[in-house]
Amino acid sequence: MRIKEAAERRISAAMRIALVVVLFLGNIALVLLLSYYLQRHVAIAFFALEVVGVVVAIRIQGTRGSPSYKLAWTIVVLAVPVTGLILYILWGGNIQQKRQQLHVVPLPPHKDYERGRSLSYIDKLGEGFPTWRREARYLHKHDFMVYKNTAVTYFSDGESFFADVIPRLRRAEHFIFLEYFILAEGRLWEQIFAILKDRVNHGVEVKIIFDDFGNITRMPAEIIDDMIRCGIEVAVFNPVHQYVNRLYFNYRDHRKILCIDGDFAYTGGINIADEYANLIRRFGHWKDSGVLLEGEGAWGLTRLFLHMWECLGGDFRSEYDYYRPHGPVQGEGWCQPFCDGPLNNPINPAEELYLQAISTAREFLYITTPYLAIETSMVQSLCRAADSGVDVRLLLPGVPDHKYTYLAAGAYFDELLSHGVRIFEYTPGFLHSKLLVADGEMAVTGTVNMDYRSFQLHYECGVLLYGMSAVEHILRDIKATLEQCREIELPRWRRRSIFRRLAESVLRILSIWM
Repeated sequence: MRIKEAAERRISAAMRIALVVVLFLGNIALVLLLSYYLQRHVAIAFFALEVVGVVVAIRIQGTRGSPSYKLAWTIVVLAVPVTGLILYILWGGNIQQKRQQLHVVPLPPHKDYERGRSLSYIDKLGEGFPTWRREARYLHKHDFMVYKNTAVTYFSDGESFFADVIPRLRRAEHFIFLEYFILAEGRLWEQIFAILKDRVNHGVEVKIIFDDFGNITRMPAEIIDDMIRCGIEVAVFNPVHQYVNRLYFNYRDHRKILCIDGDFAYTGGINIADEYANLIRRFGHWKDSGVLLEGEGAWGLTRLFLHMWECLGGDFRSEYDYYRPHGPVQGEGWCQPFCDGPLNNPINPAEELYLQAISTAREFLYITTPYLAIETSMVQSLCRAADSGVDVRLLLPGVPDHKYTYLAAGAYFDELLSHGVRIFEYTPGFLHSKLLVADGEMAVTGTVNMDYRSFQLHYECGVLLYGMSAVEHILRDIKATLEQCREIELPRWRRRSIFRRLAESVLRILSIWM
């Protein structure tokens, strides 16, 4: 992190948020004033822009990309033609043109033997689990290899996750990489920071990436300065103050990756903040999950961190091979780490993976997610699966962290419930875990929520697990979580107020910006 960036961040969080709000409202006010002026004083120009708005709306529908994204912008452009057109030019447009100021570099290359080995693993996987060969081949085609010789440990909460992480951090000898959406000041961070400083003093390479928007009120500038002074290399993803004029901060690095010495790599829904380990209570009990990959598969996650670090302009002490695992580990089954993000659009591996899993499941499909804001195609896939006799269950928070996301999720319940999809709310608190398990054979875990932001706007990561004991552990955890949930019944749901129904419908459209 450069000195200039560190100095800029010394502005208090309140001032930075205020600046963002003022600039955002200023942009809106300017657009409205311009629209009013044209309508009152330049009628011909105003009419011409209305015609252009209709043309743009037609063009939006003809572009590739998310139907929800296109629908929302079409409504804005047609409802308020001039204002909507100007807003679309400022903040909409082709999603490919709204990339952050990243260095567009390829993922670290695979060796020829790795590609061949991955294909052989897929063939072997297909013999035991033929229904899941399609998912494996799809991700392989998009440069995400299948790995064997990997021990996978599943953590059903933040407490057990950090109980495993912290001792391994203390034993790090070569490097520690952290990439997190939230890296928050608190008891947990103090403990980890002390370890990182000690490891740096012993010559360990420590690099940290964190999302600026996710930490705007959570990580004081003084702590970041301390990190830099003690020798930790820090990269801030998408600084808010640099991109407010184009709403670049709408794009976020939502990934959670922790890599140690090449042999160990963690991911999951757990950020580094006290609430994730239930050291503090924000929304009741915080239910989350994570996994550790030890061995061959750890490279799949380390590779993703290396790539993001290079995209942010960073470099490394050594060549890629230095960061690889030192040897295979005994482990059953196969794993396949993957990532997704706006640079891939309109190709979205995470969303396609979920769609394929829903359509492939034969007996049951359980999904946990803190947010639900999905495309019509995914709603239909869930409904078709339930209509076909698949036991489809969605687990959502009973205590939401954001009221509007909770209401937006309700817009999907009526259709899903009427087709036999069962929906449960976790009553002890906030369910932040992101899991999918199908037929007891395949599971997905990582950072991907079932919402538009994860599928279109965020940088995400995850790992598929095939034929591993960790899949059974995930299934047992979901069943245990179900015992702490209340089921939403269709007759009771249909008795909700007209005002709630209206709010749900509006928020469903607005969810692409939330």
